[in-house]
Amino acid sequence: MSMDIHTILKKLPHRYPILLVDRVLEVEDGKRIKALKNVTINEPFFMGHFPNRPVMPGVLMLEALAQASALLAFSADGRDLDPRAVYYFVGIDGARFKRPVEPGDQLILEVGLDRARGGIYKFNCKASVDGELAVEADLMCTMRIVED
Repeated sequence: MSMDIHTILKKLPHRYPILLVDRVLEVEDGKRIKALKNVTINEPFFMGHFPNRPVMPGVLMLEALAQASALLAFSADGRDLDPRAVYYFVGIDGARFKRPVEPGDQLILEVGLDRARGGIYKFNCKASVDGELAVEADLMCTMRIVED
C-alpha cells in the first residue's frame, strides 16, 4: 500500500513548513514503512542552515522519521488519527548522522516497528540518499488524548 500527500494530510496533523513526509512508498501494516521527503532549496530552514552551503538540519531528519513512524503506528493500531490524539517523542537512542542532506536530495525514510507495549512504541529508523545512509536512530513515542 502507498499513500499520496492527500492521504498523509488526513492522517498527520502537521502542515507546512513542518510536514516532512511527501509520499509513502510502501507500508506493511504494523511492521514497516518506506516513505520519502523531497528536499528542495525552497525549504525555509535553508536560509539560515547554512547560507553558503545549505544542509538539512539533523533534527528535521529525525522529525521526518518520527512522522513516518506515526504513520506506521496508525497502521499498527488499525485506526486513523483521533483528532484529539497527540503523539509525543519519549526517547531518541543511538542517533548517528552519516552524511549531509542537501537541496535536490530525495531522503528515503525507512522505519520498522520494534515493539509496542503499554502505549509506548519503539521504532528502528534510517534515512538514506541514493542508497547511502544519512541518519539512523531508534525512536520512541506515545500517544495521548488531549481534551480541550
